[in-house]
Amino acid sequence: MIRQFSLLFFIISSTCLAGGKILATPGVSQVEGAGGGGLVPWAQLAGYATENTIAASAFCTQATVKDFQLDSCGAQLNFYDRLELSFAQQNFDVNPLSLSLSQQIIGVKYRLYGDVVYSHWPQLSLGIQHKTLDTPDIAFALGAQHDSGTDIYIAASRLHLGLIAGYNFLWNATIRYTEANEMGLLGFGGSNGGGGFEAEISAAVLINKHFAIGAEYRQKPDNLGLGESDWSDIFIAWFPNKNASITLAYVNLDVIAALPNQDGWYLSVMGYY
Repeated sequence: MIRQFSLLFFIISSTCLAGGKILATPGVSQVEGAGGGGLVPWAQLAGYATENTIAASAFCTQATVKDFQLDSCGAQLNFYDRLELSFAQQNFDVNPLSLSLSQQIIGVKYRLYGDVVYSHWPQLSLGIQHKTLDTPDIAFALGAQHDSGTDIYIAASRLHLGLIAGYNFLWNATIRYTEANEMGLLGFGGSNGGGGFEAEISAAVLINKHFAIGAEYRQKPDNLGLGESDWSDIFIAWFPNKNASITLAYVNLDVIAALPNQDGWYLSVMGYY
C-alpha cells in the first residue's frame, strides 16, 4: 500500500507548485485524510498552496494501542487555498479476533472565510467525508445499520502570533455531524441512535518554527451501545522544511468495541509538494 501511495504522490506532485505560507501553519494530516491534526480536521487546507498555486501532499499513519492497530495512508490536493480534495485508505487490525477491517474515505473541504493568520476572525471551512466500509460483516453483527455514511463538519482555526510568552498559539474547534461507529470501521448507526453532532477541539504551541506541541479531544457517538469513548491525544510535530513533517503522539482511545484501556502511540509521516 505504501508503494502505491508513493507512486500516486509522485505523479500528483510532479504537476503541482507549492506556495509560500508560514512553515507548519497547514498542520499535518488527520487519520481520515483531511488536513489538520491527527484526530481532528482543522479549518486549514492541507499543504502550502496559496491563492495562486496548487499543492499536493501525502501521508501514512500508524496508531497502535492495546488490542488494535490502525494503518491509514492517503493523499490530498489543495486548489488555490480554497478547495481540498482528499482520499484515505484505513486498515484496522483487531488483534483478539485475528481479523482486519478496512474502509475508504473520500473528503472535500472548502474554505468559506478568512486566513488562519491574517484575517480578523478565525478561518472557517466546511468539510464532507464520505466513508465506505469494505468489511461490513462485523459491523452488522454488532448492530450497525449501514456500511457507508457521510460526515459533515464545520471547522474554525486561528493562529495567534506570540500570544503565550512570545510563542505562537494555534486553536481549532470543529462540529461534526456523524453516524459513524469508531470512525465508520464498525459501520454506521445502530440501536442507540442514527446520528448526531459531536465536538472536536485542538490546541498547539509552536515552540519554534520547526516544532509544535499540543493536544486534541474528539467526541464520538455510542450508536451500538458498546461504550464507545471519546478520543484524546498529546502530540509533538516536527516540520524540518516545507516538504515533510513527522508527528508522534500518545493517544487515549479508552473503550473500543467494549474492550477498555486502549491507549498507545501514534506515528505519522507526511510529504508536501
